[in-house]
Amino acid sequence: MTTDLSQNIFAAVLKRVQAANAALVAAGTLPAGLDVSRVLVEPPRDASHGDMATNAAMVLAKDAGKKPRELADAIAAKLREDDLFTKVDVAGPGFINLSLQATAWQKALGAVLPAGAEYGRGTLGQAEPVNVEYVSANPTGPMHVGHGRGAVFGDALSNLLDFAGYAVTREYYINDAGAQVDVLARSTFLRYREALGDDVTIPDGLYPGDYLVPVGEALVLEFGRALLQKPDEDWLPVVRARAIDMMMTSIREDLAALNVSHATFFSERSLTVGAADQVAATIAALRAAGHIYQGRLPPPKGAPSDDYDDREQTLFRATAFGDDVDRPLMKSDGSYTYFAADIAYHKSKFDRGFRHLIDVWGADHGGYIKRVQAAVKAITAGAADLDVKIVQLVRLLRAGEPVKMSKRSGDFVTLREVVDEVGRDAVRFMMLYRKNDAVLDFDLAKVIEQSRDNPVFYVQYAHARAQSAFRNAREVVPGLPADPAARAAFLADAPFERLDDAGELGLMKKIALYPRLIEAAAAAHEPHRIAFYLYELASEFHAQWSLGKDSPHLRFIIQNDPRLTMARLALIQGVATVLASGLSLLGVGAPDEMR
Repeated sequence: MTTDLSQNIFAAVLKRVQAANAALVAAGTLPAGLDVSRVLVEPPRDASHGDMATNAAMVLAKDAGKKPRELADAIAAKLREDDLFTKVDVAGPGFINLSLQATAWQKALGAVLPAGAEYGRGTLGQAEPVNVEYVSANPTGPMHVGHGRGAVFGDALSNLLDFAGYAVTREYYINDAGAQVDVLARSTFLRYREALGDDVTIPDGLYPGDYLVPVGEALVLEFGRALLQKPDEDWLPVVRARAIDMMMTSIREDLAALNVSHATFFSERSLTVGAADQVAATIAALRAAGHIYQGRLPPPKGAPSDDYDDREQTLFRATAFGDDVDRPLMKSDGSYTYFAADIAYHKSKFDRGFRHLIDVWGADHGGYIKRVQAAVKAITAGAADLDVKIVQLVRLLRAGEPVKMSKRSGDFVTLREVVDEVGRDAVRFMMLYRKNDAVLDFDLAKVIEQSRDNPVFYVQYAHARAQSAFRNAREVVPGLPADPAARAAFLADAPFERLDDAGELGLMKKIALYPRLIEAAAAAHEPHRIAFYLYELASEFHAQWSLGKDSPHLRFIIQNDPRLTMARLALIQGVATVLASGLSLLGVGAPDEMR
């Protein structure tokens, strides 16, 4: 049987498994019309079990009216007729482990070179629009490293989804309404007075950081002393608008230093200021659908009695959509709750054509997830899905010791200070080298070490090593191009069959895993999987390099055997292609040389 092994060898093997199932249907062993959408081909948990494993018997047995082990034996018998497999074993309750011919991995490597930077790009998303909202830091001060982690995660996730075939929109929600921006305005006004020569003291409850000093000075340049003559209700909106604009300019600059950008900046104030009150319209729509009522809420468990507002309220039936309690939409003074604005905001995403929504939130918003997911179900009649990714705290260290606070911010270390000290690549890679919902210890000394213990260095060094091999090989392989695309074309007719060493086969298998990894990471919304994979690929490459130093027959460059050298250079080209691609998805550079 022939099946295209290019691009995604796991998808190719899945086709063979499905062909075996179809043959069993034709033979009457399986009934027609079975749902095969849950049949998977994956790497086995234990590499000693083989190259791949399929759950076909496990997921089809019940509907087929057979025991999983019995069905697994039947599927395995069909697969053994395929000369692609050297070994087909049934394990446990009915998993089928598969070992492939070496030629399969050699052909898979041969598909990497012509694909180049497009290797691994998929169609999982089917060009479906997806809205990824991330960072969304309050415009009340400079960004801290926690914001940076959310920024990197959201940006890398957007890159990953785009590579997997989705139409991604990157969005920032500007929290420019509510009490916190009024506090910003009052803090800024004090800096304005200070710039005019007044001796001011920043009271508790206002923002003490020096970052507002330039804002106060800018107000003096624009207004002179005129604002001092105005009552609060006149100067407050003016100062608030100027302060928000300058804070957002600063935030955009900090994000740019981290190579993070957004296509859309959505203003919270726009929901209620302008031609239409979108929050009121959203509440009216929910009321018309029967999702809002007037009622009283029971006091929260363990809450002091003076924190409980026992009154009739406008309530959203959140419990009807999976939340723990119904939620108020109006405050006692008649203004909207933050939740009401959030519902309207997510409705605007739906109205703009998005059915797949991803929000990246900080650790302190974990308790807010159920209510917003309930609201999305209600306002879209279940037509949209919302995945909320929580980004946990970052503990900033230097050589194991906590880092002191920043003078500029007043109470935290700014993101820009960290980027300026250790570089963008180190920040981005290490922010992704841990699952987003786990606390991250970020050591400023460790991330600039040149050692295996520093993952970003180790992965970038692997790419630089690959480039050095190409430079050194030109004496043995005359005409070897320096340009990656031209070099890949030059190496396309290399004798891949000569790559039969265990380490070489291991590298080819690792490279061939990349397209499937892209799909799995994109489906799970987990870009950290890319960082883990790159470190593993780099480790195997470094190991093979070291073996070559100790064993002359394993060296990449063989002086008296240019054809074998070409084959091994093709393998290195495959490694370099995937390293560069994965690093690009993470927003990290792939250097040709390391100093």
